[in-house]
Amino acid sequence: MTKKDTVLKSAKELFGELGYSGTTFKKIADRAGVAVGLLSHHYGNKEKLFRAAGFDVAERLSLALQDEIVQAENGYDAVVRFARRYLEFSIDPNEDFLVLIRCSPFSDLKTGADRDAMVHKFAQIPVLLENCVARGVRDGSIPSVPVPETSSVVLCNLVGAVRTKLLTPYSPPKLYEEALNFIMRALK
Repeated sequence: MTKKDTVLKSAKELFGELGYSGTTFKKIADRAGVAVGLLSHHYGNKEKLFRAAGFDVAERLSLALQDEIVQAENGYDAVVRFARRYLEFSIDPNEDFLVLIRCSPFSDLKTGADRDAMVHKFAQIPVLLENCVARGVRDGSIPSVPVPETSSVVLCNLVGAVRTKLLTPYSPPKLYEEALNFIMRALK
């Protein structure tokens, strides 16, 4: 791992744990075991590093979802695989998923350019899901449903389950399993 990779990993961990305002260059440098100046050298400022952290996790999530759905037998299977992989990714400690919650295009990104770039990056994920639902409607594995709305409802269920599990103290032990079962029943 290069020093730049170590900085990015440390930043993702801290942004996920502490959010944007609670994370400082000093904290990132300390965790990475590098000088603060190295962060400025590689990333410029905290906002650019925050954006790089969110982009990295969003890109890895998108690739993980693509790798999963390509194995699907039909559209229904693709949606189930998408949902399962999304939930698994969110709790994989190596994926730093919490930075996505903190780095969503609807969070505290200040500049228009950063917000627009993040919206574009995040848009890949709902498009993947919408393609799975559309495939299911075409191949008959999912009944004829309004594709954009159905995709949004599935994603809302996933996002809600993730936020409940990761951000609240009242997540039931089998929340992800039941969320997936709910989505599967709804699509049949």
